Amino acid sequence: MPAVQIPVRTLGKLHGQVVHQRRVRALAGHFTDMLPQDHSVLDVGCGDGLIDRLVLERRSDLSICGVDVLVREAAQITVTPYDGHHLPYSDRSFDTVLFCDVLHHTESPREVLREAVRVARHSILIKDHVVQGWLARPTLRLMDFVGNAPHGVSLPYNYFTAAEWDEAFRECHLSPRMIRRRLGLYPAWADVCFGRSLHFIGLYDVVR
Repeated sequence: MPAVQIPVRTLGKLHGQVVHQRRVRALAGHFTDMLPQDHSVLDVGCGDGLIDRLVLERRSDLSICGVDVLVREAAQITVTPYDGHHLPYSDRSFDTVLFCDVLHHTESPREVLREAVRVARHSILIKDHVVQGWLARPTLRLMDFVGNAPHGVSLPYNYFTAAEWDEAFRECHLSPRMIRRRLGLYPAWADVCFGRSLHFIGLYDVVR
């Protein structure tokens, strides 16, 4: 067991030093570009809210609040407790609902997505993974474990293939408006393994 624990700790430290800050800046940049003008935004599973704060620094037209199953004392936006299943808001309470690497951590991604559609007036913005390419699932599991296990985050590894995403979007009456696949989350030397075609950000219109 010690032989396994040592490299995991080392990888976790490396992730924090090399990946985390770059990822936060890159995602904040994408969300800043993709969120519609003057929208109220609900970030589901917002964590510490750092990405949201960076977005708000660039987009004063937006309002963002969050929900999370674990509300952190140092959260940088207003966060409401959430049971992981039912969003504590009435229908169409927000213009856009945001998920940033959250759905694959849930036991029932489609159930959570349907709840987001219920609460959203206009759109859903999703950053997540897609199972595509050589050794995709083992690579995604490794990335999730290194980045999240030290923080006690649930790891059910519920990754979707592209076909499964498309089916979920159809079931939830979501229509793609804008999709990005080149996200720049990693340095060039790491992107070959951990970037490639494993990530996407999509803005989807709610079709009622």
